Amino acid sequence: MPSTQSHASPTPATAGAASATPDTSSFPGGLSSTEAARRLAADGPNLLPGSAPKSIWAIVREVLTEPMFLMLLAAGGIYLALGDRGEAMFLLGFVFVVIGITLVQERRTQRALESLRDLSAPRALVLRDGKEQRIPGRDVVCGDLLVLHEGDRIAADAMLLDGQLEVDESLLTGESVPVAKLPRPGTPGSANANASAQDEEAQQLYASTVVTRGIGIAQVCATAAKTAVGRIGADLAATVEPPSALQRDSRTLVRRIGLLASLLAVAQVLLGWWWDGRPLLESLLSGIALSMAILPEEIPVILTVFLALGAWRIAQQKVLTRRVSAVEALGAITVLAVDKTGTLTVNRMAVAELATPEAHFRPEGAQSLPEPFHPLTEFAMLATPGDPFDPMEKAIQAFGHHWLAGTEHVHDGREPEFEYALSGEILAMTRVYESSAPAQHLLATKGAPEAVADLCHLAPAQREAIQRQTQAMAERGLRVLGVARGRWTDTDTASAADGSPPWPASQHNFEFEFLGLVALADPPRADVPAALAECRAAGVRVIMMTGDHPATARAIAQQVGLSERPDVITGAEIEALDDAALRARLQHVDLCARLKPQHKLRLVQALRADGEVVAMTGDGVNDAPALKAADVGIAMGERGTDVAREAAALVLLDDSFARIVAAIRQGRRIDDNIRKATRFVFAVHVPIIALALVPTLLHWPVLLLPVHIVLLELLIDPICSIVFEAEPEDEDLMQRPPRPVTDSPFAAAPLLLGAAQGVGMGAALLAGQAWLVAAGWSAAQGRAVVFCTLVLVVMLLILANRDLAHPPWHGITDPNPWLRRMAGAMGLLLLAVLGVPWLRELMGLALPGTQGWLAGAALLALCLAWLELLRRVSRLWQGRRVSR
Repeated sequence: MPSTQSHASPTPATAGAASATPDTSSFPGGLSSTEAARRLAADGPNLLPGSAPKSIWAIVREVLTEPMFLMLLAAGGIYLALGDRGEAMFLLGFVFVVIGITLVQERRTQRALESLRDLSAPRALVLRDGKEQRIPGRDVVCGDLLVLHEGDRIAADAMLLDGQLEVDESLLTGESVPVAKLPRPGTPGSANANASAQDEEAQQLYASTVVTRGIGIAQVCATAAKTAVGRIGADLAATVEPPSALQRDSRTLVRRIGLLASLLAVAQVLLGWWWDGRPLLESLLSGIALSMAILPEEIPVILTVFLALGAWRIAQQKVLTRRVSAVEALGAITVLAVDKTGTLTVNRMAVAELATPEAHFRPEGAQSLPEPFHPLTEFAMLATPGDPFDPMEKAIQAFGHHWLAGTEHVHDGREPEFEYALSGEILAMTRVYESSAPAQHLLATKGAPEAVADLCHLAPAQREAIQRQTQAMAERGLRVLGVARGRWTDTDTASAADGSPPWPASQHNFEFEFLGLVALADPPRADVPAALAECRAAGVRVIMMTGDHPATARAIAQQVGLSERPDVITGAEIEALDDAALRARLQHVDLCARLKPQHKLRLVQALRADGEVVAMTGDGVNDAPALKAADVGIAMGERGTDVAREAAALVLLDDSFARIVAAIRQGRRIDDNIRKATRFVFAVHVPIIALALVPTLLHWPVLLLPVHIVLLELLIDPICSIVFEAEPEDEDLMQRPPRPVTDSPFAAAPLLLGAAQGVGMGAALLAGQAWLVAAGWSAAQGRAVVFCTLVLVVMLLILANRDLAHPPWHGITDPNPWLRRMAGAMGLLLLAVLGVPWLRELMGLALPGTQGWLAGAALLALCLAWLELLRRVSRLWQGRRVSR
């Protein structure tokens, strides 16, 4: 049925306002495609001023101001001061390499965001080449004819030519009350030079405002920066998404570690200079090396790349992410509140049954429609727009045109004089038609059976009979509507300014005759049962929220396997419960029926107050508050209004429930991979820190110089942002319960596990260095063994952190193409630093020989044993924690 309106006042039914599609016959075919393309080229795209993509120079400037690269430049300067030009040029050359890598990563992220922006750009329905076309809002040009419906966001400034609208202009005026819009007096599309300024304002529509009621046709008069919104300034249109909770946590963590790095670096300089007696410049180099080893500058990169590319990956599942921060919440969803129609069902309705108080009719196998059902079908059609948008109303019109063809009961093109919209108070709509008799008007009503029966003022026995019929139909999964007819005589000689009669304020002021029931079938989607089973396995509870009869909700839930609990809560019950009682009731109910939009909002608030992380679907204007209140609002892309889409964090491009489950799966994978990458970062930095700091304390030769750390960073950065981002999902991803919403990747437990991995690696490498020193190896040979082993340890840590459920070597054959590429890059690095003499000398290395390779292999085996021991202890501890 049409979206519930916020008031029950009657609606004038002009040619444009009475139907779900405006009458376009009074207009020419709009612009031609050729002329529209010419105007687009001349005036530019219809885009408001916004933030331009970062330029190359802006990215370079950001790179050069990062602490890591400032330290790199400082190290290069110190090498120059020491006269080591080779080392200086090598380090400074790495600045350009890192700038190149950063540009590639930035461009990859930017492309993903641009593709999302293209998908989420507003769209407009226009008349072009004689037919309606849905085009991107950016392609709207001056002179286009916009076809506007309830819930649409207006794409450009325009003048209303036909129809009648109410528009929310609070974006411009701050006033929340919708503004009525009327075309100028005269024929549609004609200009009236004598129109007053008040008429002009009543006809003017503004870009970015929202149609809250009615439909109409408007001609575009200004686009882009020339619109009222565009003139206000770029800051209104170029909204910047605030940082997410993960981004805020990561920045706090990086700042704290940066402070620790500064303190330890100063201590390292003082210890090397004062304690170890090294020259000051050499001590400064070791201090810079330690700072570079400590700073986890990969973490911001991880979040930026993972969330942006994650949103792009979710878009491949036909789920548009309008706010990237919603990707974080997907992995924590515990309750999924969904509409029945169009989400669990195919949203292709057909009339399945008719019922009068005396008889039933089913169309299967019938040759004709019995005469007693003609009035019921006729008035169901009259109570429905002639060219409707709603699938249920389309089904009614199609049924009537088929079964009443050739009879006097079909009224093609007949327009109502007046319309009473569906409201929160009366779940029925009435259309008023002119009658052949003077001062007589014909009434056609359809709506919820109980509401129509109430309008007919039936006796209790008649109401009970209708209720029994409705219940029987609803229990078969049918959506049931009551239909009534009436006549009204205008006995009041007064009339409105437009000559129309003084219509009664409410539908209750009429006398109606109950005609019968129309039952419609909307079969469930074929993929819903499997998707629901997947939700149950993943610990995600699914709640149906529908405006249908409780029995219909229960029948559809049984067909798709939504819930084993038959209990249903209705909107009336919700109104009777206080917040605490409602929360308690929702713990035992999965089906909510006969809901109004305000009930959905209260249900979402109650679930969240009970500690649930709620995702909710919606499509109407009045669903927007509930979509905003949910942790993840999900709008319907096919049947949803612009208002719902803009209030939501996700948009289903094909309205399929299975897409929501796929998005949850992707959200969990992204969350998992962020944790893996973060754990790896902390694990890999600890041995680097140990090898940079401990030799100073033990008076050993320097093991890691800035050039070594830069080489390692060139490996670590792409590992974090490419290898772990491309990591496939774990086998048990959708068999785990949702993660607690407070469980952050930067919490103590995952960071401590990573640090423990790194401590073991660092201890093994330092033990190896101690043995090499005691055996009398040269500093260059010892450094070569430790550095080469450290590079291979990086690969071990990748394998160990990909999957904590299996030993590190288990992941070698897993399908991640970037893993093999990274292994190849590591092999080339080792060949280069050992096989190229000038590079080997530059890095202070010497060929380790056979004994050196054996020592490295022993150290690597020791590291592997430590990782496996730690993995088993961690799994054992987690198992005990879960059992408690």
